[in-house]
Amino acid sequence: GKPPKLDCETDPARIYRQSFEEVRRRSDLTSLPEDLRSVAARMIHACGMPDLVKDLVHSGHAALSAVGALRRRSPVLCDSEMTRAGILGQHRDYFKPDVLVHGEAAAQLAQSWATTRSAAAVELWRPRIEGAFLVIGNAPTALFHLLARLEEDWPRPAFILAAPVGFVGAEESKRLLAEGGHGVPFLTIRGRRGGSAIAAAGFNALADAARGAGVAG
Repeated sequence: GKPPKLDCETDPARIYRQSFEEVRRRSDLTSLPEDLRSVAARMIHACGMPDLVKDLVHSGHAALSAVGALRRRSPVLCDSEMTRAGILGQHRDYFKPDVLVHGEAAAQLAQSWATTRSAAAVELWRPRIEGAFLVIGNAPTALFHLLARLEEDWPRPAFILAAPVGFVGAEESKRLLAEGGHGVPFLTIRGRRGGSAIAAAGFNALADAARGAGVAG
């Protein structure tokens, strides 16, 4: 049968192009370094919140550090399956991001330590964390655990993209990351906002740049 007539734009390419035109029109990206503006645009596009740009916090030369890590094919470690699922298929195939939160080891450690699986999974990152690209899109406890271990002189990852979301610990964990002292380049978001879609969108933009595909926005 015939498709219904929809009173909206239905061409995927035009929708995508118009979406980023709206992001640029509604958001002041000029407050960011030029190489982070497209990353911010993708993150804004993922959540539909133009004012997200004012809450983005980053270390110096953040995009350069992130892109460099990806070009070196550093390990990519995600805090959740939702975060990994938001990474575009071509980037999942190329960088092979890993998630340890659902394994038996994480479950047993979480029970033993009376903590979340997300925090326990970070503990299991230890053998692979040196020089890795870390993407945290859900769990504040994962970021808290990571920062505590970095204070104990764990090996340094290459980059931290952190957007844990929620009302318990999200704002505090990201503030702790932004305060620095850990010696790791980072990109994060002030406040309670965040989530897997935003974190994955940021990763996708940086992965595009690393692979020379260009970044929308």
